[in-house]
Amino acid sequence: MTLAWLEFDYSEDAEGNGSFDAMAAASPAQLQDLQGEIAQVLDWAHAHFGEPMPPDEGGEWHYELQGVQEVATPLRVAHSRGRLQVEAGAAGTPRVTLSLTVGGTPGFCAALRQEFGLA
Repeated sequence: MTLAWLEFDYSEDAEGNGSFDAMAAASPAQLQDLQGEIAQVLDWAHAHFGEPMPPDEGGEWHYELQGVQEVATPLRVAHSRGRLQVEAGAAGTPRVTLSLTVGGTPGFCAALRQEFGLA
């Protein structure tokens, strides 16, 4: 499966257990696609490796999911006579940023790489 939204960074501990971290931001019109991709990764992990539990607790894999909604408000900034003048503009469209960390045993990490074409 090819991922369009999630680009993972990988790290590994001394025991060979790995962690993949991704963060993506979407506008309201794009959010369903981003959520679907995250669900696809987690559904795959559940289907192939069972319930999430960290390797140090006897499991094969685990995950952490976080999100935040932000509304950007552009600022008009001007310089005049040694001072900055700052005035808020109109608020922009809200964006949702979702962060996914998924990690597990060396076997889990190898399978995740293969399934989603990760480096």
